[in-house]
Amino acid sequence: MTQSSQVKGGRLPWSGLLALSCAAFTAVLTELLPAGLLPVMAAPLRVSESRIGFLVTAYAAASFVAAVPVTAALRGLPRRPVLCGALLGFAVSDALVALSSSYPLTVAARLLAGVMGGTLWAMLAGYAARMVPAERRGRAIAVVLAGITVALACGVPAGTALAGALGWRAAFAALALLAVLLVGWIRLRVPGFPGEPAHARVPLSRVAVRPGIRPVLSVTLCLLLGHQVMYTYVVPFAARAGYGRTGVLLAVFGTATVAGIWLTGVLVDRCPRPALLGALALIAAVLAVLGLAARTPGALTGAVALWGVAFGGAPTLVQTALVDAAGPADADVATALQTTVYNAGIAAGSLTGGLALDALGAGALPWTALPPVLLALTTVALARRHAFPAVRSAAASGGGSLAEPGAVGVTCPAGDHDVRRSADGARR
Repeated sequence: MTQSSQVKGGRLPWSGLLALSCAAFTAVLTELLPAGLLPVMAAPLRVSESRIGFLVTAYAAASFVAAVPVTAALRGLPRRPVLCGALLGFAVSDALVALSSSYPLTVAARLLAGVMGGTLWAMLAGYAARMVPAERRGRAIAVVLAGITVALACGVPAGTALAGALGWRAAFAALALLAVLLVGWIRLRVPGFPGEPAHARVPLSRVAVRPGIRPVLSVTLCLLLGHQVMYTYVVPFAARAGYGRTGVLLAVFGTATVAGIWLTGVLVDRCPRPALLGALALIAAVLAVLGLAARTPGALTGAVALWGVAFGGAPTLVQTALVDAAGPADADVATALQTTVYNAGIAAGSLTGGLALDALGAGALPWTALPPVLLALTTVALARRHAFPAVRSAAASGGGSLAEPGAVGVTCPAGDHDVRRSADGARR
């Protein structure tokens, strides 16, 4: 593998990382924008609002199906052209949606966007990891994944507002233009990396069975399942609690996720294990509070704010653990697996939450969400050796973040015990 483009003095390559963060922003906004435009898109396309909702489903389904096989097929190609190609695919898809008056054509465009999304998400974390020294890898990934938070907190509302002012077609046209502009930015500021030569590629099956991979994927599935049970149906839950300002509640959650991303950026390279344990424990505590005291407005708002802080940072911590367990050379394939699991967790959580809502009512949602979150917390606590070590190895550039006995002592500021990390790298 070509050495990462490391900057001197430990500084991050901000321009390149922000370009990747904007790519994440574009992908999330492309995926979710139709959900905010159901009424205005339905009439021109001559379908019901629920059929417009299926445009989000089509994206997620295509991403779920395509992430692993497309990523595996493209492993040998240079990374930057693949990244630019995915963004150009977004541009084509969004332009087609902006111009289309046919629902089947719009669905086809959304399927194309989903394939591009599966490809893009499989690349972003690994790309960021290769751009920086190993000891700055977690913060680099946090910068890139902050694009998700910005899209959720600001991008979707802004896109909906733009659609209200200029029409929904203008909103998708703007997304297409943004994707094209990002291609130019990436070509100027993001370094190129070669693909993997055929003789050096680790088979997908071998990446999947590495000791650290399966626990990280399990945590991803459980975390997303539990989160989506609650988040998908937070509006009826708030209504049951007598809280009518659900827009305010969602804004509190979105704003708190920004704080969570910032806090994670501070902790992820020093104390990833305590930070993730703390985030999952906080989510579990929030669910308990929502189950017991949601009818108190102050408790409800405070719990949602803490939920946002905890969940805002958790995906970055899990993603960093995955890249460390796989190694930057195989991060794309491992992240493709995680993209598939991520979408499975979203689908399973929404389905489980809907079944619980219909059968038991909104009050059962926190208690339905709590067991998978506790399972994720237990997995992190038990998978200490391979997947979630106390301290990330500064030399973990070859696969696996397991700290070996060696010469350099590192103390976790968050209070975890001293761990000696290897000066010559971690075991693959």
